[in-house]
Amino acid sequence: MMRLPWFKHESPGSVAEAARILAGEGPRAMLIAGGTDLLPNMKRRQQTPATLISLNRVKGLKNVSNGSGLTLGAGLTLTGVVGTGAVRENYRGLWQAAAQVATPHLRNMGTLGGNLCLDTRCNYYNQNEDWREAIGYCMKREGKTCWVATASKRCLAVSSTDTAPALIALGAKVRLVSADGERELALESLYKNDGMDYLARKPDEILTEVVLPQAGGWKSTYWKLRRRGSFDFPLLGVAVAARAAPDGTIEEMRLVLGAVASQPFLAGKASEFLIGKKLTDEVIAEAGSLAASRAKPMDNTDLDVYWRKEVVPSYVGYALREIRGDDMRAMRMSTARQAL
Repeated sequence: MMRLPWFKHESPGSVAEAARILAGEGPRAMLIAGGTDLLPNMKRRQQTPATLISLNRVKGLKNVSNGSGLTLGAGLTLTGVVGTGAVRENYRGLWQAAAQVATPHLRNMGTLGGNLCLDTRCNYYNQNEDWREAIGYCMKREGKTCWVATASKRCLAVSSTDTAPALIALGAKVRLVSADGERELALESLYKNDGMDYLARKPDEILTEVVLPQAGGWKSTYWKLRRRGSFDFPLLGVAVAARAAPDGTIEEMRLVLGAVASQPFLAGKASEFLIGKKLTDEVIAEAGSLAASRAKPMDNTDLDVYWRKEVVPSYVGYALREIRGDDMRAMRMSTARQAL
């Protein structure tokens, strides 16, 4: 049995108090909300914080508020996100992404903020300590070598968040709070293409809110590739948000890929190519090819790496055809084992 290491536990009642404790404890402290990813990592000694600062009692982190768009508290559980009517009706891509994270039990515990800040993953890193010690550890924890590509100067662990691609496509922002103040950041700018240093969030900052713009005229969707349709992390995530004219011509488009690099990212050329065009089969096929050219999956997660790159155009096609208005329920059931 793998046991947790010893740690001190703090349970503040406000964001300001949590920020003060985080600043005072320094880099040996970590935030915990649902703990569905952090606690297993601690058992495997991938992360060994001296202090855990719980956000469960912090007031306001689970709020949902309407304004010019929609604001979701970062402490809202994924089940809470799925159960929010405004998300399902107006931000369908986020609803689909949150609904496909893990299992109902984990969605009941895991939070929106936790999924956005999810640690990057790799077959060489996500193992118990004895296994990792046997290979001399890896660059991401205690070692000096990236075993995915031994000549690499940076860690190639993969971003595995589902909600981030959907929210980036929707143009979301996040609010970060520290003892020194707060700032708002475009969600896309929160991520860096480095498996170790993958977040632009400062060590003393707390992600408190996700701010979505008005959804008027926008349609969105999220498609996920994984081995088991009921549980696994994504091996590919495709998020699309689009606004079209009455005749179907795309006026604005954001196509985002996840789980094919150390960060979720906007497929810029594919997105730009689609603007001013109708989603014909030929246009969709070309957009899929352009998106696939940006996908750089590595051989450090499940399934064959070459096959994972080859299916990118197919999943982009599924997403764009759903945006077009095609009935994709049978394909969703076939690939995701979920009707959604």
